[in-house]
Parts: sequence; C-alpha cells; structure tokens
Amino acid sequence: MEENVSNDPVVAIVGVTGAVGAEFIATMDDPNVPLVIPEINANRIRDHKGIIANPNCAAITALVPLWPIHQKNGIKRVIISTYQAASGAGAAAMDELVESTRANLNGQVYTPKVMPHPYAFNLFNHNTAVDPETGYNDEETKVIKETRKIFEDEKIAIGVTCVRVPVLRAHCEAITFECEKPISEDQVRAIMAQAPGVKLVDDRVKNYFPMPIDASGQDDVLVGRIRKDLSDPSGHSISMFVAADQLLKGAALNAVQIAELLPQRVMA
Repeated sequence: MEENVSNDPVVAIVGVTGAVGAEFIATMDDPNVPLVIPEINANRIRDHKGIIANPNCAAITALVPLWPIHQKNGIKRVIISTYQAASGAGAAAMDELVESTRANLNGQVYTPKVMPHPYAFNLFNHNTAVDPETGYNDEETKVIKETRKIFEDEKIAIGVTCVRVPVLRAHCEAITFECEKPISEDQVRAIMAQAPGVKLVDDRVKNYFPMPIDASGQDDVLVGRIRKDLSDPSGHSISMFVAADQLLKGAALNAVQIAELLPQRVMA
C-alpha cells in the first residue's frame, strides 16, 4: 500500500492508503480532517482545516459502488472480504512476488524479505498488525472506521476480512450487503449502470466478471457477480464482486480528483 502526499498553498491532501506512520492514522481519525471520496462526499472538502485525507484503498474500492445503493435503499449491514494485490504494499512487495514466483518455478528456496510469509502461490492475512483483543488487523479496522466516517453513519454494521493474494496489481473484494428494504438484482444493476466511477462487468453467459487483469490501468471500479444473497430469505441482501486499480482510484486518482475540486469547493 502506498502513501501519497500532494501540497497546495492552502491545503495538503494526505493519502493514507498504505503502511504509514501513526501520525497519519491519527490525522484520519481527527473529526476536523475530511476523509474524501469525490463520488460520495466532495462537499466535505470545504470543511478542511488545512488537511484533507485520502481514504484507504480497500475502503475506496468498496464504497464507490456501495454509496449509490445506500442513497436509494439504506444499507444496514455489509460484509467485505478483500483480495489485495502486491501493489498495495509497494514496489518492493511486487518485486518479491515476481522473484519468489520465479524461484519457486525453478525449484529454488526463496526467503521472504518484505512479506511475513512466502508470497508465491500463497495467500495470507493482510500484512498489518493484528489487534490481540479483537483479532482484526489494522487494514480491517481502517475499512470499518472509514466506512462509518465517509457514510456519516455510526450505526452501519460492518464485517471485514482482508487478505493478501499473489496478484501484482489491482484489488478485488467480495461484498454482501443488507438494505433496509427489499432490493433486487435488476435494481442494483440499474444503479450501477448510472453510478459515477463504476463500470458494470456482469456477463453470466460468458462467465465474465471483474478481474484484476482488467481493472489494472482503469480509473473505474469494476462491478459484477450481482446476485441475491440466498442466506437472506427476506430479499434485503445482495452479493457482488468488485475490482479496482489500487494505484489509481485506490490512491493517486482519488487524490487528483480532490485536488481538481479544490478551486470550486474551497477557493471560490
């Protein structure tokens, strides 16, 4: 994951989508520091006191498609499982994935230097500290806190499991959400088709859905696998699968979008 900091004579945009210092995490928790995804809460840019925070990449990937649904039919509960690429841990992690994969295929032993576990042909708990009391890692805790702050809803129930997978670039997430009122697959597809920052990729006939290889280099969050959650007979829940380029919408692009809005939102 990466840290992106952009300076302006009036405001600093601080990106905390990576393993950075505690002072940056504290900044994001500060109620006086707006945490902004332009498709959701661009109006909060004007509330800044000199700093605007760029959200965590896993949160951005989930919230861009969830927000337009939440506006139409309030989301009460969401369960997110992430499949996070090496790019989220920086260039060194990407190099380690390539080098360890090459070594593995050549029958050689490779000792991890960046990741806590062997990366080639493996996946593991996200490489952030695990709270011994809650059992949640720091990445999961960020997603929970940031969702509530950005949606401005402390009551929304959130469960998150964050996992590092052996993919070079672009994160994926499996998301199941429960709404206040019944909601159908067709309603969700219609909302996604019009949602800013979203591209619908949902072809059951061709078995073609969001993939990291397609999301890489794309500005939009890819959304598909939209289907009823069969564990909820009330018809209030939907499951879907999303993919987004962590280096673009999950980091730099989001910061650039904030910067582009500054003149009209702050200086006008």
